[in-house]
Amino acid sequence: MGDLAMCLDEEASRHFLQEIVNILLAYMCKLFKRSTKVLDFHHPHQLKEGLEGFTLELSDQPENLEQLLVDCRDTLKYGVKTGHPRFFNQLSSGLDIIGLAGEWLTSTANTNMFTYEISPVFILMEEVVLRKMMDMLGWSNEEGDGIFCPGGTVSNLYSVLLARYHFFPEVKSRGMSAIPRLAMFTSSHSHYSIQKSAAVLGIGTENVLLVKCDERGKMIPGELESSIASAKDRGLYPFYVSATAGTTVYGAFDPLNDIADICERHGLWIASSVTWNPHKMMGVPLQCATLLVRKKVSLNFECNQLCAEYLFQPDKHYDTSYDTGDKTIQCGRHVDVFKLWLMWKAKGMEGFESQINKCLENAEYLFDKLKNRTDFLLVFESKPEHSNVCFWYLPHSLRNLPPGCERDKKLHAVAPKIKAKMMEEGLTMIGYQPLGNKVNFFRCVFSNSATQREDVDFLLDEIVRLGHDL
Repeated sequence: MGDLAMCLDEEASRHFLQEIVNILLAYMCKLFKRSTKVLDFHHPHQLKEGLEGFTLELSDQPENLEQLLVDCRDTLKYGVKTGHPRFFNQLSSGLDIIGLAGEWLTSTANTNMFTYEISPVFILMEEVVLRKMMDMLGWSNEEGDGIFCPGGTVSNLYSVLLARYHFFPEVKSRGMSAIPRLAMFTSSHSHYSIQKSAAVLGIGTENVLLVKCDERGKMIPGELESSIASAKDRGLYPFYVSATAGTTVYGAFDPLNDIADICERHGLWIASSVTWNPHKMMGVPLQCATLLVRKKVSLNFECNQLCAEYLFQPDKHYDTSYDTGDKTIQCGRHVDVFKLWLMWKAKGMEGFESQINKCLENAEYLFDKLKNRTDFLLVFESKPEHSNVCFWYLPHSLRNLPPGCERDKKLHAVAPKIKAKMMEEGLTMIGYQPLGNKVNFFRCVFSNSATQREDVDFLLDEIVRLGHDL
């Protein structure tokens, strides 16, 4: 076969792509077999130095296509199999075949989402999918707008950006010095992207007020009310509250109605926008995230529009409201809608409901197993509201120690040690973290509908095997 310095003819292209498909199919077949490892772990220096002919280094001269095929195989070999039924480390897991096909087609089309003239079908698909999502939120056809974003963090950033512009449109031209010092509110269990948004937008992380949560991780409405009053007393201008439906660690749902009532009384932004990430519980391949905005349709345009004349000419021969590029702070925007649209066609709402229910059932199964064991301890006693289950493993050496500083110090080291052994052996993966005054605990999250009860049992057995003698 020739090298990539020359154009491939049709036969060579077909052969190369067929070989790529064969590699991917072989990978997917192994992916769902329990005998396959979740990962073949190597330290960064090992991968940098090269393994068995696999090197990350780039050469000045082109390599032949056979070497590229080897590189593709090795890239998958040394990566983490996030679609494996025993991968519990993150909420974006699994591998949906329809979604994968959608991603292939998207890359083949290789177009951009800024104008209708180069992306007519995808632009209309985005409108249809966003409208469907807004309908599910109960918004009328006369209200609402939305955009696909490169991840939930960017969706949250857009929500803060729009909220600030809604209250102070002059900030777009005159900057932060022209407006009062702002205050934002979010729960102490919320995603760190809210603080990141404040940092990026010049609001400042010190002006993000973290509202206390109850033991289950839900924002306490009375504490929000007090925080708003305190911010006003300090001369700040409260404008934005972020509430969470399924917090990152505990999977808790903030009391949305109570929080919305408080925001309405104080004139704060909350029910005005929703961040929705289909790449999580809906199982859409990464990345696929949206921001839905209930305010007037033109708000996205007004906030972000700069009318670049080489893209957004007003005298085009079609309806230029479909040139959505000026809704965003990006210029180039990846097509993230097609894989979701295709999956929705394949599954319908019933299919998504079924796979989400399967994940919630797995979480409840794990919870029920843990509450009846003496070698595990649940972080909180109530049933999971979402697909998160948080717990400690208690090795023999800790089971007779009374709760207190001594036990906490030793318990804090248990999860990291087990996780290190787990990654070295590669049979399963689960995350851990501390939270507040709670020492390191395991957080198991379910978003892969291929996971069965036997996989949950295996996880617990593996934790015991790796940690019993600590």
